[in-house]
Amino acid sequence: MSKRIFDFTISFLSLLLLFPFLLIVSIMIKWDSPGPVFFKQKRAGENGKEFNILKFRTMINGAEKLGPHITSNNDPRITKMGRLIRWGKLDEFPQLINVLKGEMSLVGPRPEIPVFVREYTPEQKKILLVKPGITGPAQIYFRNESKQIPSSAKVEDYYRDHILPEKLKIDLEYLQSRSFLFDLKYLFITIGKILS
Repeated sequence: MSKRIFDFTISFLSLLLLFPFLLIVSIMIKWDSPGPVFFKQKRAGENGKEFNILKFRTMINGAEKLGPHITSNNDPRITKMGRLIRWGKLDEFPQLINVLKGEMSLVGPRPEIPVFVREYTPEQKKILLVKPGITGPAQIYFRNESKQIPSSAKVEDYYRDHILPEKLKIDLEYLQSRSFLFDLKYLFITIGKILS
C-alpha cells in the first residue's frame, strides 16, 4: 500500500469516526469565545509550497496580530477552552483534512512557518523534499514545546535559536531512516501519548 493511499484511508476513517466528538469540540470553542472554530496559518509544505494548516482555534480571535507566531505556556492570548484543547492535543485533529487534501501526511517533518523556513541552511531544506506530517519523531519529542520556552525569554528568538535547530536535526535523521514500519511506530506512539 502506498503512503498516500494509507494516509487518505486512515484520515478519512478517523474523521468519520471522530465527527461527533469533533463537533462537540467545535461547539465548545464557539461557546467559550467569539471567532471562528478553525485557526488557519500559512506553512511551508512539500517543495516549499505554502498551504493553510488547519487547527482548532485555541486563542482569542486575531491573536497573531497581538503577539508572536510562537506561543509560550503562559501566553495570555490562549482561551480557557484553548488550554484544555492544547493539553489534550485536540487542536491538531483538523489537520486530518490537510491530509485528505494531499497537503500533509500522517507522519513526517513538522510543517514550519515560512518566515523560519527562509532561514534554513541548504542541508535543513532537505526536509522540504517530503510532505510534512501531523506527527513524527520531532513532534513527539517536543510534544510540550510551549512549556520548554522560559517565561522570561523572547519567544520567537528562543524558538529560533534553541528549539528549531533540534527539531530540524531530528527530522533530518527521520528522513534518513523513514519507512512504512517506522511511520506506524510513530503513529502508535502518538496515539498512546494522546490516550495517556
